Amino acid sequence: MLRVENLTKDFGKVRAVDNLTFEIRPGLVTGFLGPNGAGKSTTMRMMLGLDRPTAGRATINGQAYRDLDHPLRQVGALLDARWVHPNRSARSHLRWMAAANGIPARRVDEVIGLVGLSSVASKRAGGFSLGMSQRLGLAGALLGDPHTLLFDEPVNGLDPEGIVWIRGFMRHLASEGRTVLVSSHLLTEMSLTADHLVVIGQGRLIADASVAEFTSHAARSVRVRSPQLPDLHRVLAEARLAVTPGTGSDGRPFLSVADITTDQVGDIAARAGIALHELTGTSASLEEVFMSMTAGAVQYQGGAPTPGFPEGPR
Repeated sequence: MLRVENLTKDFGKVRAVDNLTFEIRPGLVTGFLGPNGAGKSTTMRMMLGLDRPTAGRATINGQAYRDLDHPLRQVGALLDARWVHPNRSARSHLRWMAAANGIPARRVDEVIGLVGLSSVASKRAGGFSLGMSQRLGLAGALLGDPHTLLFDEPVNGLDPEGIVWIRGFMRHLASEGRTVLVSSHLLTEMSLTADHLVVIGQGRLIADASVAEFTSHAARSVRVRSPQLPDLHRVLAEARLAVTPGTGSDGRPFLSVADITTDQVGDIAARAGIALHELTGTSASLEEVFMSMTAGAVQYQGGAPTPGFPEGPR
């Protein structure tokens, strides 16, 4: 289990991480989300002992990273896929990591096969694409068969097939009872991968909840169509519901009813003897809820396009 308690980090007068406390439990893929500059990478670096906290602490199964025996066998991390020496082959890079941590050399080819790099294992890492570098970094994280894994933007540079593969691979690792923390900006991907979310903004905790709990914060609505739309609008308004007329892409009108279920709308229509042609419940996506909850914590905001430059300045 990963735990941070009152974790704080100041860089001069800038507070990058502000009194964070949360736990990352085993058996789940936990998504670590936040806008650019939120403090995600700094927090992960403090978990791994790469940055010293100003206050608070980060522990892995109750111990600071620096106090772990054979840390690579307990914690695997991928924070920067490009840190490999460019003139080393993938196999040589992993072999020195294994030797430095007392890991049998046979494990090197095992992890190379796991991440799909067997055909390029003897090639120089400096010639790897970003996606191949990500796979090599993942192999390094898995080398010691650790119980705890931290990944910072692991799908950067991967093609769609690679993204689907790593999604399934992370879920498999969690199903084995491992602790898996994944930082990502790809919110749609996180909605398909993560079981739990920790969301921060400006270094402070915003949410610590399951994906379902997090998205439940969004207002739900019901879309309804009827051949008796004016009558339906009237009875819904009489029920003191927030009703908004709309027109679909097919040109057909509908009503959007906020904060209500399809069952409730159906019951109201039935009592009024109104036929329905569509009754659909909608809810906000993870991306929409994230944008709403972190709106006040965005450090870098873009402006509207400059007039006269519809595609942006060149």
